[in-house]
Amino acid sequence: MQNMNDNNIIFDQRQDGLNAFFSKIYALMGAGVLVSALVSWIMITFFQDNMMAVLQRGGLFFLILWLIPLVMVGSLQVMAMKNSKLALPVFVGYAAFMGFLISFTLLMYTATNITLAFVTAAAMFFGLAVYGRVTKRNLSGMGKALGIAVWGLVVAIILNFFIGGSGLTLLISIIGVVIFSGLIAWDNQKITHVYNANNGQVSDGWAISMALSLYLDFINMFLFLLRIFGISGGNNRN
Repeated sequence: MQNMNDNNIIFDQRQDGLNAFFSKIYALMGAGVLVSALVSWIMITFFQDNMMAVLQRGGLFFLILWLIPLVMVGSLQVMAMKNSKLALPVFVGYAAFMGFLISFTLLMYTATNITLAFVTAAAMFFGLAVYGRVTKRNLSGMGKALGIAVWGLVVAIILNFFIGGSGLTLLISIIGVVIFSGLIAWDNQKITHVYNANNGQVSDGWAISMALSLYLDFINMFLFLLRIFGISGGNNRN
């Protein structure tokens, strides 16, 4: 009986630790989304005329800008894994830069589409996050496959930049929603795997790394949904 009580205490302590790890990750992820939203709001509210002038030029400039985060995310993950003190401020800076980039995309859509995409993304994220945490199915194989699929998606987006066409954009966006839906579930399950693999001794670097993954899952889900609603509704600002 004593051993059973001890085991229950250990289990409860482990669950408390895991819940605290989840809370830290989601606090960081939420802060990242908030920073991006704030920067986007500032850009659209105070610099809309300047943004419109830049948008009218268009061209390769925006493609290069959107490739920068791909380089930054790799460096940030390395910092996080090394538990560097720079990881947190770089994460905040990354979220701010993403907010700057996203503001140009938001400028092309109506407030209705933006709201609808955000609410839908939030609802889907919540449901998939819960599934990823409670499911007994091992999602690691799916997660690795989808991680590779992301790079294929990046290539398709770059090609579509030169080819153009709403039909291809819609197809890519639907595929993007499917890919990041799976990644949301997997990344939430991965949090538990990481915690257990480290026997509960998880560093702040791990929290930042996982928060970055969830942040990217949500942001990409939102952007792909925004394109879908914009094309389907036919009421984007362009």
